[in-house]
Amino acid sequence: MNLPHPASVFGRHEFVVRRIHSLTGLLPIGGFLCFHLATNAAVLDGVETYQRRADQIHALGPTTLFFLEWGSIFLPILFHGLVGMLIVTRGKRNLRDYPFTGNWRYTAQRVTGVLAFAFILWHVFHMHGWLRFIPGWSENVARPLGGAQFDPEHVETAAAVFQTSTLAVILYAAGILVCVYHLANGVWTMGITWGVWTSPTAQRWANIPCVALGLGVAVVGLGSLVGMLRVDLAENRTAVREEPLRRAVIEARRDSVPPVEVTLRKEFD
Repeated sequence: MNLPHPASVFGRHEFVVRRIHSLTGLLPIGGFLCFHLATNAAVLDGVETYQRRADQIHALGPTTLFFLEWGSIFLPILFHGLVGMLIVTRGKRNLRDYPFTGNWRYTAQRVTGVLAFAFILWHVFHMHGWLRFIPGWSENVARPLGGAQFDPEHVETAAAVFQTSTLAVILYAAGILVCVYHLANGVWTMGITWGVWTSPTAQRWANIPCVALGLGVAVVGLGSLVGMLRVDLAENRTAVREEPLRRAVIEARRDSVPPVEVTLRKEFD
């Protein structure tokens, strides 16, 4: 049985595939990028705030998270990235013959797409280990290879990654900026693809909200890195560890059961 080559399938259905590729770049991928960076920027308000944000997400439960992550994040990213690779291989870059702004943006969009795809794949492995839902994967495979560094129950582990590696700070700063440019410029090109702004004048005006979007998301993303570097690891290891105790004590006090605080402290200690 001969399977059709991906490029031939892409060629036969290029119009539809490109439209879906364009849509997934905005939602869910672009939306998740903004949400993800904003969540990480909560560290600027302290580790306790960042921990609460992580707890709110993981309170959904592992099964719900699995379907949400793969259905609305990972699979769309894989689709967008792989189709993007096909587009890059089929595109023609003529910067030497046509050194115009539009051609530079065309080339930069594709270069940043490749870099962003590589960065996201590495980032997911570095922080989460890719296949963390498989029992024993994180402990026996990912961590020995330098992955699965983030523990959502102890969010200061993310700060420790950056405070112990200058290279990680540089790679993440570059990765954030690459992803942000690809999103902001992608919104601009998406407007052209879908006929939102087609005239040269409309395209020039469309640069304003797209640049504003890029600058805003970049500030939030880089701000989260600054917040990670400002975390006092020695102080917050204790603070984060005590947070479940504090929440449990508050709940117990609502029920007016004074002895429970002593019992809980013994259990957490």
